[in-house]
Amino acid sequence: MNTVSYHVPGINCNHCVHTIKTELSDLAGVKEVQANLPTKMVSVQFEAPADETKIEALLKEINYPVEK
Repeated sequence: MNTVSYHVPGINCNHCVHTIKTELSDLAGVKEVQANLPTKMVSVQFEAPADETKIEALLKEINYPVEK
């Protein structure tokens, strides 16, 4: 099991948190998603076939790109 955390500056409300959790949870291999409104951080636990590239691409697709 892998865990990755991202700073997602586009998180502005609880709807954003819900959208991120829902969309990422539907990605094959994602086991748990935590999104924190005050810190604008997203933490994802995953295993194959999910990987960081797919997670980052999905976040960008749903208009919540990660800040590196």
